Amino acid sequence: MAKKRLLNFVIVSILAAFFLQAGCDKQTDQKAKPVQKDQKPMATQNKAAAKVKISTSKGDIIVELNEEKAPFTCKNFLWYVKDKFYDGTIFHRVIKGFMIQGGGMTADMRPKQPRPPIVNEAKNGLKNDRGTIAMARTNDPDSATCQFFINHVNNDPLNYGVQGAGYAVFGKVVSGMDVVDAIAAVSTSPGDVPTETIVIKSIRVE
Repeated sequence: MAKKRLLNFVIVSILAAFFLQAGCDKQTDQKAKPVQKDQKPMATQNKAAAKVKISTSKGDIIVELNEEKAPFTCKNFLWYVKDKFYDGTIFHRVIKGFMIQGGGMTADMRPKQPRPPIVNEAKNGLKNDRGTIAMARTNDPDSATCQFFINHVNNDPLNYGVQGAGYAVFGKVVSGMDVVDAIAAVSTSPGDVPTETIVIKSIRVE
């Protein structure tokens, strides 16, 4: 009788140990599913690219921003947009067959006070092709603030590594290239200033 009770105790102990171990293994499996370093939340993966509408006195231009390739540049640009900084500025420099530049001057050619300059993201792989939007800057690569330009043609010399640090592309025109062409076609005075005032009425996120 004593041997039988001992045998039952041993069997129960073995079974208990087995189920406890199985339970631990199951919990370990649930916790052990690693998250890959480059894995992003589903909401981020499916996030639609931001678009802005540049309303000008010549018509509207829709630009799709590339926040993945140029995160700092896009963030900076969107700050100006949300602050309505660009409202009432002009395209103050126009060169047909090259680019149209604006975003920093008022209609009377007075410069607006910008935010501090940002880092140059020109080596992000985006090219200064026709219809792309990029940041204007001085000879200092990290001097871009508020002014931007839209490439009227493919401008390979502006790309990173061709003739230096390059100019940071951060988006592309998806609608309204006819407006860009119309702006590029206006007559200009010395300094590439349009004789006709081309006003940026507003820039808003679509």
